[in-house]
Amino acid sequence: MSDNPVVLVTGASSGIGRACVEAFLAQGARVIAAARRTDRLEELVAGREESVLPVPMDVRDREDVRSALAALPAEWAPIDVLVNNAGLAAGRGPIQTDDPDDWDRMLDTNVRGLLNVSGCVLPGMVERGSGHVINIGSNAGREVYPGGAVYCATKAAVERITRGMRMDVLGSGVRISQVDPGMVETEFSLVRFDGDEAAANAVYEGLTPLRPSDIADVVTWIAGRPPHVVIADVLVYPVDQAGSGKVARRKG
Repeated sequence: MSDNPVVLVTGASSGIGRACVEAFLAQGARVIAAARRTDRLEELVAGREESVLPVPMDVRDREDVRSALAALPAEWAPIDVLVNNAGLAAGRGPIQTDDPDDWDRMLDTNVRGLLNVSGCVLPGMVERGSGHVINIGSNAGREVYPGGAVYCATKAAVERITRGMRMDVLGSGVRISQVDPGMVETEFSLVRFDGDEAAANAVYEGLTPLRPSDIADVVTWIAGRPPHVVIADVLVYPVDQAGSGKVARRKG
């Protein structure tokens, strides 16, 4: 990673995305913060206009992505590092009773969104012979649990896309990596439980989950490896987790 790289982070308004923005800024990068929630972006940028560029963008909308990235000021291009972080889980019931609209939200955000942004950024990286794409997956992409079939499938797709992407750019000098977090305390569960704070908090009861900053530390470390080194994938758990649904709740 260069001394003053330009980093694009999707889903930058909260959670892991916001933590990645802060971590890259701390290392001297300039960060393009992309998200749908403009109020959150304004709050994130306040007082840091020289180092953070807010880009309202819905990764699910291919034309929106294309127009937003095509309109970047010249001083914010080219993009050196892309962190494909935007993602969500919606619904928690079995397929036979689940809401198909939730399937669409997950597929459109977690899979199509990653492809839409990568499809705009990768050509320039390949042409320049440098760049780094870091996809945020999940341990759920490595296993399946009841009520999570579609979400797990979307994150498994991220893993397959990441591997294929690495093969597609082989020989170009572009690096492709993936980070798979386990339980991280963000708005993730709140979204999944439709705003039910009690249900969302119960997910983390009795244990200390990962913090968004823990994942951001891993992401910036990966981006900071020498140009000849690719950290292909990293699985990150809190100490009291050993898989989906496999947790030790040791605190009363």
